[in-house]
Amino acid sequence: MNEIAYTLMMVAVMALVTYLIRMIPFVFFRKKIKSRFVNSLLYYLPYAVLAAMTFPSIFFVTSGNVPVYAVQASALITASVGTVTAIVAAIFKRSLVIVAICAVAAVLAVSVLFIFFPLPF
Repeated sequence: MNEIAYTLMMVAVMALVTYLIRMIPFVFFRKKIKSRFVNSLLYYLPYAVLAAMTFPSIFFVTSGNVPVYAVQASALITASVGTVTAIVAAIFKRSLVIVAICAVAAVLAVSVLFIFFPLPF
């Protein structure tokens, strides 16, 4: 199978999966949902899934330009600083763009600090 046919097939599969995910709730829930539990579950589920996908990756992407022996500790520290900064900015009702910029700036600042002042171990 050539590369173009493979790519088109993958795009078609992704389109089908995306369509099915969006269509299935309309097939199963034709009437208005009256259960408060199901309504609250469906309301908060996207936020929970987004947090479950995003939060673990925060602590695995911030290794930065630090010495090899200090990568683990510095990555954990920079990720923690960025996470706390984002949470604080979100608590103060800042926009998503401002929250992201603040978190990236905090991670960058701490990473630069670790370049000039590496961890002692």
